[in-house]
Amino acid sequence: MYTHHSLLLTPGPTPVPNKIQHAMNLPMVGHRSSDFEAIAKLAFSGLKRVFGASHDVIILTSSGTSALEASMRNLINPDDHIVVIVSGAFGARFQQIAEAYSHHLHVFNVEWGESFNTEDVLTFIQSIDHPITAVFTQYCETSTSVLHPVAELGHSLKQFNPDIYYIVDGVSCIGAVDVDMERDQIDVLVAGSQKAMMLPPGLAFVAYNDRARTRFSQTNSPSFYLNLSKHLSSLEASTTPYTPNVPAFRGVVQYSQMIKEEGFQHVVKRHNVIRDALRKALKSLSLDLLVNDDAASPTVTAFVPKDHDELVYIKEQLAKTFNITIAGGQGKLKGHILRVGHMGFISPNDLLPFVSSLEMILSTYRNENYIGKGTKAFLEGIYHEL
Repeated sequence: MYTHHSLLLTPGPTPVPNKIQHAMNLPMVGHRSSDFEAIAKLAFSGLKRVFGASHDVIILTSSGTSALEASMRNLINPDDHIVVIVSGAFGARFQQIAEAYSHHLHVFNVEWGESFNTEDVLTFIQSIDHPITAVFTQYCETSTSVLHPVAELGHSLKQFNPDIYYIVDGVSCIGAVDVDMERDQIDVLVAGSQKAMMLPPGLAFVAYNDRARTRFSQTNSPSFYLNLSKHLSSLEASTTPYTPNVPAFRGVVQYSQMIKEEGFQHVVKRHNVIRDALRKALKSLSLDLLVNDDAASPTVTAFVPKDHDELVYIKEQLAKTFNITIAGGQGKLKGHILRVGHMGFISPNDLLPFVSSLEMILSTYRNENYIGKGTKAFLEGIYHEL
């Protein structure tokens, strides 16, 4: 082993900064106390910037999937027809939630590794013989590393039918992308804590606009813990309807402070610069990328080894020899791709050990000298953006 400290480069969970860990380790306070109300108020309001939201953001003590389910349960009535865009494993999760509740579901399938084409989505909607109540999509499809043109689709949907609700799953990219719900015509935007927001797993977030807020109180689909009207009523009183993860709320407050100190525009730029430099490095090592440049996520990159044996060798050697953890593929891409997360508490220097380790691994496996090729391409990419 050449490194003493582990390096976590999965697309979630991601490394948690010491400042956030310290905040979460402060002495416990009662969750029905004025102390917690002060924490909750800062947490709800502090997330507005990263979500591009005009209202305080709902915080659920549960995983990101709960926010996906809540967004569907609180907007959709049993007789409504909905469209779900599926371009990977997490688009399929929206589909599975809809199927569990027997909604009238229309699935628009996209080739895994590609972003959706807005005109094709609209043509699909127009071909359906029933009015569509809502469209659900991923922002970043974690399983493929695709970033979808959600703003483009938001505008097109509202031009086609302004009554359609537009729900976006931003679990793996919120905190690293420039999003504005009003500008991008998004009604509900959801996310999770353990990815670009550099918090531990266990919190989910729901941002909403005025028309979605009204809809929450009008739907007749049954819900209890995930009833967003209940959460909104509690939010207005700076609390939660059920027992919250108090330490994690403190972590949210610290995260918001760190974003404010760095400047959110710089946070977004930092993620984009790392993405571009890493893609150059991987190409220089003769590794194919799953996603084209124009659809590449700023938070995760998927690359394609030469064959399955090389894939297994890379992943095992990174873990055993260099103490670096990355992720494999999911669903039908399992065994075909590797995924590197680069989001949240991440800097260019954090990716250098990965690139240099990959040089050594490939040099050994392919019996060809790659030393210096990837690091040179990566550093040049960073240097030109300084």
